[in-house]
Amino acid sequence: MTTTRTLLDELSPEARDRLLEHSHPVRFAAGTRLFHERQRADRFWIIETGRVDLDTHVPGHRNAVVDTLVGGALLGCSWIMPPYHWHLGATAVTEVRALEFDAPAVRELCAEDPSVGEAVFACVAATMARRLLSTRSRLIDDVTPHAGAKALAYAR
Repeated sequence: MTTTRTLLDELSPEARDRLLEHSHPVRFAAGTRLFHERQRADRFWIIETGRVDLDTHVPGHRNAVVDTLVGGALLGCSWIMPPYHWHLGATAVTEVRALEFDAPAVRELCAEDPSVGEAVFACVAATMARRLLSTRSRLIDDVTPHAGAKALAYAR
């Protein structure tokens, strides 16, 4: 999980201040849908407190939760690469307090200042890698009980 400290501490104090200029505090009530798959990704958050479920649409079924984020996590990675559309959805499970960042402004800052860009891109890439592994584990856990039951039925 990416923490506020990890993302912001990767930057010099001046760069951190420049990044924080593009943020503001927000609060979401439990049950608030933060974003849907395929919507425009024009912001991201660093969760300060609370819990957020990341999910994916499964046709004919309820959305499948693929990861749960808590305080300190970076929420939203799709803003960093074109076409800037969310690949997952997100819902606040509990009340969430976070810093919300203006993604186009942060992309511009990253382009202007390579040291900021490198730190931000490295943090987002590491977060994406962890999310991919977490999603893979959840999907395997969801499939394994069914596969195991079928294997037992065939063995009898």
